Amino acid sequence: MSYGEKKTDVILIGAGIMSATLGTILKELAPEWNITVFEKLAAPGEESSNEWNNAGTGHAALCELNYTVEKPDGTVDIKKAIKINEQFRISMQFWTYLVKKGLLHNPQDFIRALPHMSFVQGEENVSFLQKRFEALSNHPFFQGMEFSDDPEKLKEWVPVIMEDREITEPIAATKIDSGTDVNFGALTRILFDHLKSQNVQLNYQHTVKDMNRTSDGKWKLTVKNEATSTVEHHVANFVFIGGGGGSLHLLQKSGIPEGRGIGGFPVSGLFMVCNNPEVVEKHHAKVYGKAKVGAPPMSVPHLDTRFIDHKKSLLFGPFAGFSPKFLKTGSVFDLITSIKPNNFLTMLTAGMKEIPLTKYLIQQVLLTKEQRMEELREFIPNAKTEDWDLIVAGQRVQVIKDTEAGGKGTLQFGTEVIHSEDGSIAALLGASPGASTAVHVMLEVITKCFPDFTDRWDEKIKEMIPSYGKVLGNEPRLLQEIHDSTTEALGLIKKQEPKIKIEDRELQEV
Repeated sequence: MSYGEKKTDVILIGAGIMSATLGTILKELAPEWNITVFEKLAAPGEESSNEWNNAGTGHAALCELNYTVEKPDGTVDIKKAIKINEQFRISMQFWTYLVKKGLLHNPQDFIRALPHMSFVQGEENVSFLQKRFEALSNHPFFQGMEFSDDPEKLKEWVPVIMEDREITEPIAATKIDSGTDVNFGALTRILFDHLKSQNVQLNYQHTVKDMNRTSDGKWKLTVKNEATSTVEHHVANFVFIGGGGGSLHLLQKSGIPEGRGIGGFPVSGLFMVCNNPEVVEKHHAKVYGKAKVGAPPMSVPHLDTRFIDHKKSLLFGPFAGFSPKFLKTGSVFDLITSIKPNNFLTMLTAGMKEIPLTKYLIQQVLLTKEQRMEELREFIPNAKTEDWDLIVAGQRVQVIKDTEAGGKGTLQFGTEVIHSEDGSIAALLGASPGASTAVHVMLEVITKCFPDFTDRWDEKIKEMIPSYGKVLGNEPRLLQEIHDSTTEALGLIKKQEPKIKIEDRELQEV
């Protein structure tokens, strides 16, 4: 071992919700392991996981219309909605475990019950929403959802949206009270406070510059201490790259073949934030609409009640923006330097295929504040320009790769784990639903990267995640037990919630 070289079992790159979750799980499974974290900023949860950079929706497909697709025969495919809902329930189970073990306190610091709604206008969209409602209502995950196309009922549900609205076409909404608002920035900081108490080495203002395989199959990282401008060398058995948009560059530096041919396209977001407390107080829900034709899924418009720093806020957006940076604190050269000989054709093909997306982004960037206000007024008809401010949200880097279904240069909307064949390194790429499904994704990392330990850890994982290894939609009694347990432990309001219907029937396995 060369001078100044430090050894550890696990290195986590990036102090966001993914590293926080993986570190917390590993400390429960292997408390004797040494874990070291490197974060280039001065504190955890400051990039993609930050509450002002993240929509804060506990993505459970309760209101996000892009997770349910109308098929050519007119029926609505809910497979993706079921899958994402189950993944969020896995996160809830893990948080419940941490609360019950006394490892996580005051869950209302990061999660609150909040109705999730979908709101549409026009006969065709109303018809779609009703079919979506009928399809979801037949699954136990979505029991308690209501549908209405009665303007008087909608006035009760969303008064700020219905006030002064001229109804010239059919309108409708669905509402379910079991939705949540999650402050992932706060949760990230809470988890890192816990990891610090478990002797995890947290290194802020440390930038990973390079990584190489050693002769014995470990990973050697070259790390710059930004505070002292010194260079350090760290060796680990396993490395997790959870650096948000910055993960792609690090994956490329690893040189693993699984990372070849993968590119990324950055999309930034902007939100309107209400500065009028009276308007903020009138609205209490997350309300999602339908994305415009040509808009990427992450640009689905929504009017969101948020709880940030224990204060109620109201946000509308997102409006898409463009920056070549892969992180808000990144470099303007991030996009160009991510193009390599092995992904050049993939990126070029994607550019040719995604001309409508490029046109959409240009249009969005050129919007004036008043034009953005006009889009807001589709949700709040009497919105006043002076009541709303514009903020820049986080950067998202959408994965571009060659796929069997989409062909060369296919833009991916989702979260992906890339790992080496021997499981010694893994990287997280992509965007939504991201943070909401962090526990599911990190369990996937553990399964793929630590196969020799999974049998030994199986019992403990089931203690943390009671539904682990099961299709929860096919286990109605277990689903009810988990629902009751998470609702109580996390302090979520039980508002006239029906008991989950227990029937002796097989549900479609996803």
